[in-house]
Amino acid sequence: MQATDMPHGTLPLLYTFHFYLFGIIAIVSALLFVTRKSPVAAALWLVNTMFCLAALYVMLDAQFIGAIQVLVYAGAIMVVFLFVIMLLNLGRGEGPSDARGLAWKLAAGAVGVAMLAQIFAFTKAKTPEALTLPQGYVAQQVADEGVITPIAGPLFKDYLLAFEVTSILLLAAIVGAVVLGKQRSESAGGSSAG
Repeated sequence: MQATDMPHGTLPLLYTFHFYLFGIIAIVSALLFVTRKSPVAAALWLVNTMFCLAALYVMLDAQFIGAIQVLVYAGAIMVVFLFVIMLLNLGRGEGPSDARGLAWKLAAGAVGVAMLAQIFAFTKAKTPEALTLPQGYVAQQVADEGVITPIAGPLFKDYLLAFEVTSILLLAAIVGAVVLGKQRSESAGGSSAG
């Protein structure tokens, strides 16, 4: 019996344990991602977060989304990030830190707590009837159209422009990193020759 077939509150202990385990690991990895000074270490913590999110998607019976999470985010996007980090030679330990002082860190913490409070407030709010799906709607849609069509259909029909603009932005970022890396290597070569 799948976890989605069970009434709320009767999930097996092993399922609940792993759901909370992957959730806690994802939160800790995300916190470590934003607090690391080394871009390479931060990127690796982000990969760990993406894998935990993929495991959560699989546990929620969304295997296709979990596979896409690993292939697109933990795979392709992280390769681009690491490529840019290596190209710009950002992996060295010295360099300016983004955190400039205690006041900025406290302000960032306050913003984080405020965002968490908003999320908890939204989860406690009752969903309007107009936004609630009928019982069994998703299962019927999957049976009629399959798992991929409800995701790929709007992506390549309604949101095609945003999808293509995002790919162009990533391409522009890579080209910019190549140009910056080339300028750094030329200035380093010119200063050592002089």
